Amino acid sequence: MFGRKKDQAASVEAPTEETIKPTGKNAPTPKRNAQEASRQRPLVPTDRKLAREAERAQRLEAQNRMRLANETGDERYMALRDRGDQKRFARDFVDRRFMIGEYLMFAVFGFLIISLTMQSFLTIQAYIVFALWALVALVVVDSFFMSRGLKKGLVARYGSVERGVVWYGVMRGMQFRKLRLPKPQVRRGDDPR
Repeated sequence: MFGRKKDQAASVEAPTEETIKPTGKNAPTPKRNAQEASRQRPLVPTDRKLAREAERAQRLEAQNRMRLANETGDERYMALRDRGDQKRFARDFVDRRFMIGEYLMFAVFGFLIISLTMQSFLTIQAYIVFALWALVALVVVDSFFMSRGLKKGLVARYGSVERGVVWYGVMRGMQFRKLRLPKPQVRRGDDPR
């Protein structure tokens, strides 16, 4: 009387294919609130200290990989501006030469100190300014001839010159050799790789 009826238990059957909802392309579009709920993530991690430590470790690992790549010449982990065959050729082409532009900053610093100490001697100041402009002119001429040689070498080896490679080489030539990054991989006088 209060229990289940025998005929009702028999009417409950195993689910058929029609009662199972399909998934995939043939499935009905989920409700909007169900889609939004599936995409929800916390804006702030639950454990901030652990997240900060993990981010710091990841950043240090990337910096170490980039530092090692700059020392060894491994292009996989270099900065994007230093990657590519033509840029490697430009680095080697510049590193094998002696360039006046390497010492420009040291010369400017020296001229500045001399001009500050010799303020009372106007003729010496005039000679210092003239010498500084002469040095800048020499750097421009040296960079011009280096860029022409670099263009010729790039065209001979690769058939064309990518945009920005010559300027990349000129700017590298203006840096002191020991401070260049990536580190020079060829000695002075050697042929580019």
